[in-house]
Amino acid sequence: MSHISHIVIDDANLPPPTAEIEQERKVAMFDLLEDNTFVLPSRGDRAAPQGPYHLALSIRDKRLVFDIGTENEEKAAEFHLSLGPFRQVVKDYFQICESYFDAVKKLPPAQIETIDMARRGIHNEGSRVLQERLEGKAEIDADTARRLFTLICVLHFGG
Repeated sequence: MSHISHIVIDDANLPPPTAEIEQERKVAMFDLLEDNTFVLPSRGDRAAPQGPYHLALSIRDKRLVFDIGTENEEKAAEFHLSLGPFRQVVKDYFQICESYFDAVKKLPPAQIETIDMARRGIHNEGSRVLQERLEGKAEIDADTARRLFTLICVLHFGG
C-alpha cells in the first residue's frame, strides 16, 4: 500500500503557533508518518508514480496545496484545493480546541470528556470534508484524513 514517508509544512509566512497548536502538529505528524494510507490513482492510461511519497503542504494564493513527490524526488502530483469548504469546520475546531484546553486546566473530568467528544466530532467532520475534496486525486483512509486535517488546521491558523 502506498503511504507518505516524509512531510513538510510550509508555515514560513504564518504567525508562530501557540504551544498547544504546536503540540497538536507534532503529534499529528508523528502519527501520520507512523501509519497512513495515501494512494495516487492512475490518470487515463498513465500509471501514477508509486509511493512512498514526500508531501509538502502549504497555502498559496488562498488555496491549500498538496505537492507530492516520490522518494526519488520525482514529481508525482500537485493539487490545489479551495479553502472555502474548510473555513467553517476549521473555525469550529479551533473554538472547541480552545474550550478544551481551558477546560483541562479547571473543569472536572466529566465536563472535559463532553468537550472532547464534541472536539472529536468536529475533527471527524473536517476529515470527511478532506476525503471528499481529495476524491479522484488521492485515496486516504479515515485516520490519515484526521491527521492531515490537523495539519491543515495548523496551516489555516495563519491563513
